[in-house]
Amino acid sequence: MEGKKVIAEKLREAAASVLPIALIVIILCFTLVPVGTDLMLSFIIGTVMVIVGMGLFQLGADMSMTAIGNHIGSRLTRSRKLWLILIVSFVLGVAITVAEPDLQVLAANAPHFDTTVLIITVGVGVGLFLAVAMLRIFFAIPLKWLLLAFYAAIFALAAFSDADFLPLAFDSGGVTTGPMTVPFIMALGVGVASIRSDENAKSDSFGLVALCSVGPVVAVLALGFVYEGSADAVSATVVASYETTVEMSRGYVEAIPDYMLEMAVALAPIFAFFLLFQLFSLHLRRAPFLRIIVGIAYTYVGLVLFLTGVNVGFSSLGYILGGEMTNGWLRWLMVPLSMLMGWFIINAEPAVHVLNRQVEELSAGAISAKSMGLSLSIAIALANGIAMVRVLTGISILWFLIPGYVIALGLAFVVPPTFTAIAFDSGGVASGPLTATFMLPFAMGACSALGGNVMTDAFGLVAMVAMMPLITIQIMGAVYVFKTRGGREAELVSAYGENDIIELWEVA
Repeated sequence: MEGKKVIAEKLREAAASVLPIALIVIILCFTLVPVGTDLMLSFIIGTVMVIVGMGLFQLGADMSMTAIGNHIGSRLTRSRKLWLILIVSFVLGVAITVAEPDLQVLAANAPHFDTTVLIITVGVGVGLFLAVAMLRIFFAIPLKWLLLAFYAAIFALAAFSDADFLPLAFDSGGVTTGPMTVPFIMALGVGVASIRSDENAKSDSFGLVALCSVGPVVAVLALGFVYEGSADAVSATVVASYETTVEMSRGYVEAIPDYMLEMAVALAPIFAFFLLFQLFSLHLRRAPFLRIIVGIAYTYVGLVLFLTGVNVGFSSLGYILGGEMTNGWLRWLMVPLSMLMGWFIINAEPAVHVLNRQVEELSAGAISAKSMGLSLSIAIALANGIAMVRVLTGISILWFLIPGYVIALGLAFVVPPTFTAIAFDSGGVASGPLTATFMLPFAMGACSALGGNVMTDAFGLVAMVAMMPLITIQIMGAVYVFKTRGGREAELVSAYGENDIIELWEVA
């Protein structure tokens, strides 16, 4: 009975995230933008599959990935061997990243890039920087100095990189901090941080997610110097037309085996790694072992349903809708429509509500969850609007990213470290699954219809959305400092030091 309640809750959360966007799209298609009946029916079927798949996937990730991260992290600390921790962190970082659904969608939508090459590159980036994050835990290096150094290196690389790689690189950093990767990484860090014996050791996994989101940006920018792209690799956003309902059902049925194989390959490394640890080191009892196995099964089924629904029906209508919206006077609605969708996407994201409550608690009520939520909603709506302005005008993404990160990194030296922790660890909260699965295809469709460069003008949307919390949350931290005038700020800093964990995803 308890299991059914948990499944129902996860499905409710998934529906709350997806349905607002689906309703906006349906209203548009019934009033202003005519689309084929077959495409609309395919979209509705895809929406149902996305909701069910997202719910099962999140349930499975909670049951399996968090537990695996905790167990392996705790076991590694007992060895007290730094080299072993670094090697295992790298391997696990790669293995868990290749199964991240947001990354799968982003890689499939990137034209002229081999999907496997891009996914492995991003996985290696996460693995390397997860190892760097472990070194930071061991030597208690302040996060703000690492972020300053790495982002300086990123923009130095960007100055010499191919323009086609820039938006995709920053998008890669946004999608990797998703529902698969984040709980696992944070749980792993909790176990490894206990190897230290100083006063901050108990919760010194702070900054893991922030550093792991840097890795993919560096890796993809570096890839640009050696990889020329593949003429055979095209975007997965291919709009299929169906004459009958039988043809439509066949389209879904034929796609499922392909995604079953893809997800089996994607999950196989982490599953095999867990079994090896169980056999030679963990020796979990039957109940927790079976719970993890069941969680992996839920994750697998959820990923197959999610990706099938996204690629066959959900993203296709987003692509078509974006293209149709460029016609005539409808073009003027694109920016406000994108802002409206951004508003609903962030409001419907369950992790965002956890974030808002966290800020209210940390500030002892000086910043309410309501004001925090309003600030983030405005910020993400603005990010979506700017992304659509880029599609319409072709403005380089660097005109927005450079000032944005200069402000974010500058604020890190002004506000209490806790707010910097929340900001950089939560960049991926805002760029949830809907940003990659619907908003990006929407921008790609509009860009293609306008004759623009999809790689430079449409990609970068996820990056804009992921950057906004870095600024918004730290501005709220500055507001907190102003309100408290140093009195309660001291309490905050002493209660939550620079090395504290911020459990935005409610990791145990």
